[in-house]
Amino acid sequence: MEFKGMIEPKYREIINSYLNDQNEQLLYQGQKLSRKLIEHQISPEEIISLHKSIMLENEATQENIIDSFDILLEVMMGYGLAYREHQSLRTQQLALKSEIEVAANMQQTLLGTSIPEIDGLDIGAISVPARQMNGDYFHFVKDDNQCVGIAIADVIGKGIPAALSMSMIKYAMDSFPETRHNPGTILGNLNRVVEQNVDPSMFITMCYGVYNPWEHKFHYATAGHEPGFFYHATKKEFEDLDGKGLLLGIDKKTKYQEYEKSVGPGDMIVLLSDGVTECRTEEGFIEREDLVAFIDKYIHLPAQEIVTNVYKDLERLQEFELRDDFTLIILKRKQ
Repeated sequence: MEFKGMIEPKYREIINSYLNDQNEQLLYQGQKLSRKLIEHQISPEEIISLHKSIMLENEATQENIIDSFDILLEVMMGYGLAYREHQSLRTQQLALKSEIEVAANMQQTLLGTSIPEIDGLDIGAISVPARQMNGDYFHFVKDDNQCVGIAIADVIGKGIPAALSMSMIKYAMDSFPETRHNPGTILGNLNRVVEQNVDPSMFITMCYGVYNPWEHKFHYATAGHEPGFFYHATKKEFEDLDGKGLLLGIDKKTKYQEYEKSVGPGDMIVLLSDGVTECRTEEGFIEREDLVAFIDKYIHLPAQEIVTNVYKDLERLQEFELRDDFTLIILKRKQ
């Protein structure tokens, strides 16, 4: 190591000077050297080994060896202080980790949702956080007419603030009357809640849709969130779902346009977060065609197996290191 080569003569100079003229100024030089050693990650055992070799080269007397320990002690004191600081930071880190684990468990409880059973519809969903706290959110709402509402949202931000924002979204949705499930109205109401309660530096994208099993139609609206894909079973083709709208919380007067899609036997609605479309490899983001190919590979399987297998493939593609929260939902009309 180049730095180590610079340290040896400096340390030798301090020791030899101190053995010839024992004064506190040279001890202070040992303290200064200690800071540089720690900064450049020179280990204590390396210093002790260097100290030993210098004393052997000098053929030092027993008295000189004892005196040289004054310098070694000054250097080691720096390591001792650094170690105590490290232990203090580690204690704080463990306490913070424990608090985050509690918060993550609480988030799972607060944001927990169950996949509803709808006649003629197969639903699969998976949501995996990149860190302990999930910045993605999905939720199912089933009404008395067997219509099912599906919400998928993403906070542009991570950690506890994102989790708190998602909790607010969920409980705001739960407070809406069951008769008001039309997507445009839902997003309009949520937009006003977010605009009044969320810090302006945080942004929330969301897509909300309602599947009507009697008409086999999917109505949806989007607030800055990528709507996803639609799979035509008869054509065996994927197409992008239309949809655009302003992010939640930007302008409380925003109106959200509703879109409609007829769903035939075997057709699929694919909803996702940007952690899916922006899956990154060494070559960059995966292309739309690659993502569609992953889904198409498992098209014959039940919806839950499709989302699980696609997640495993994309996780493997990223060498098992998610860079963003991952949420994928599939609604598949049964044949």
